[in-house]
Amino acid sequence: MARRGAGQMSLSELGPRYKWIALSNTTLGLLIATINSSIVLIALPDIFKGIGINPLDAGNTSYLLWLMMGFLVVTAVLVVTFGRLGDMYGRARMYNLGFLIFTISSIMLAVTWMSGDAAALWLIAWRIVQGIGGAFLMANSSAILTDAFPANQRGLALGINGIAAIAGSFLGLIIGGVLAPIHWHWVFLVSVPFGLVGTVWAYLKLHDTGVRQAAKMDWGGNITFAVGLIAVLVAITYGIQPYGGHSMGWTNPWVLGALIGGVLVLAWFVAIERRSANPLFNLGLFRIKTFTWGNIANLMASLGRGGLQFILIIWLQGIWLPQHGYSFEQTPLWAGIYMVPMTIGFLVAAPLSGVLSDRIGARGLATGGMIITAATFFALTVLPVDFDYTVFAAILVVNGIGMGMFSSPNRAAVMSSLPGNARGVGAGMTATFQNAAMVLSIGIFFSLIIAGLSTSLPGALTTGLTAHGVPASEAGQIAQLPAVAVLFAAFLGYNPVQQLLGPTLGQLPADQAGFLTGRSFFPSLITDPFADGLHVAFWFAIVACLVAAVASWLAGSGTGHAPESVGEELAATASEAGTIPADLVDVSRADDGATAGRSVTGG
Repeated sequence: MARRGAGQMSLSELGPRYKWIALSNTTLGLLIATINSSIVLIALPDIFKGIGINPLDAGNTSYLLWLMMGFLVVTAVLVVTFGRLGDMYGRARMYNLGFLIFTISSIMLAVTWMSGDAAALWLIAWRIVQGIGGAFLMANSSAILTDAFPANQRGLALGINGIAAIAGSFLGLIIGGVLAPIHWHWVFLVSVPFGLVGTVWAYLKLHDTGVRQAAKMDWGGNITFAVGLIAVLVAITYGIQPYGGHSMGWTNPWVLGALIGGVLVLAWFVAIERRSANPLFNLGLFRIKTFTWGNIANLMASLGRGGLQFILIIWLQGIWLPQHGYSFEQTPLWAGIYMVPMTIGFLVAAPLSGVLSDRIGARGLATGGMIITAATFFALTVLPVDFDYTVFAAILVVNGIGMGMFSSPNRAAVMSSLPGNARGVGAGMTATFQNAAMVLSIGIFFSLIIAGLSTSLPGALTTGLTAHGVPASEAGQIAQLPAVAVLFAAFLGYNPVQQLLGPTLGQLPADQAGFLTGRSFFPSLITDPFADGLHVAFWFAIVACLVAAVASWLAGSGTGHAPESVGEELAATASEAGTIPADLVDVSRADDGATAGRSVTGG
């Protein structure tokens, strides 16, 4: 028999204000989670300086990569599992647990007292724990909102919530750039008060209102999915590191083994899911056209824009800002500031497109948004490397508008297409595709840029250094250093030539040493090699966005519900597993607003 779960209430009992409480709290949770996904990027130089480690030393590169990527990897792996737990035990309960884990980990990061390798490992470990908390938040926020809001307001709610999901990653750059020079601990401390308030608020005010599906955990699916996806994402992370005499690690047997092995394990995962009574990935959901094509669109959009943030920051820090009078030490903060127009465009378009999608459907808005985004990538390909910032800012604004036009309607359409008892796992699946695509995109963009640099940078370095007094033998050795070292030096706000020359710099005449480490030599040296890789990366993004546009059109308007056959199949599966009686929950017609007047229970 159906019974009311702990903390579960109907929307009529909670009142009309509850949906706005749910929106404000989940938006805060998603905002601080996504801010923390990017806040360390700008703060890395100050963090490593504070703990006494040079991240560009060969033995420390893994510390650098895991501080950058660890949060993203763990959220990509865990969001679908945590979405499934939300369906089974209550979305608000899992979301609240995530807020608590996130807050505790932020405190532990902020009180770091060690130095050296111990500090680096401590930070990486607690960043991974912080990612676990973030995964709980990301997996259940969309489902909580879909349960709380009627269909005619869902686009607005998910649009506002979606602003936090993407805008937070840009705000993190600015916040990190402002706080890290004051004290690197503040980068982590800033999340603590918001986490404490948000956690208490969530435990007091959020309640489960959606369909709950009690079921046994699919351990085979969970383990094979985690192992397979971790192997693939770790391979991508180490694939951009140099190996042997190669500029990247794609020929490293361990990288190839992890990549191939991970794909095979994921294939095994799919086979397990097809036979599982309570699958982690409910493959039946892919029979819903809007869900399938909407997720393909989201995946390709994330591939197109995921590495954009890194590439534009390197463009600004390594070339444009030094050429326009900024010291290398200042470039991390100012790169974040000069990226603000993209955030403004997104902040304007995302909520507006969410409101419009409630009225006219998602198809036209999402498709148009991706076409606009692709057009802005093309505009960046024709922009000179030493650009006029007014033109660059205008392109960023339009790019943000295009992403905002796509993001809110796509998210609302995908979530509205799901039956009521699968919204948690559906949201987790969507977040998995998006987060995994972000990591994959970073690997692809970095690889394309490094490939472009590796082709022409050695010759340019040799010629430029020998022309200014560096002995030919030493210039040749420096030129053979991995291009990723140059890329990371620019990204971290170090003076790249100073890092490359090291002790050799002190042996040069003062005027030559000053010129080589000045603001013009390195940017002029790297401009042409960087442009080669940059154009290839942008064309990849153009293709990805156009595929996303086609998928958005095929997804339809997103105003319908799950097909009856899918709903019956889900109800039958739950009934056979001894969980929710099929006659108590008609998930095929899970009315988006019908739960407002009654308690939806089960388990």
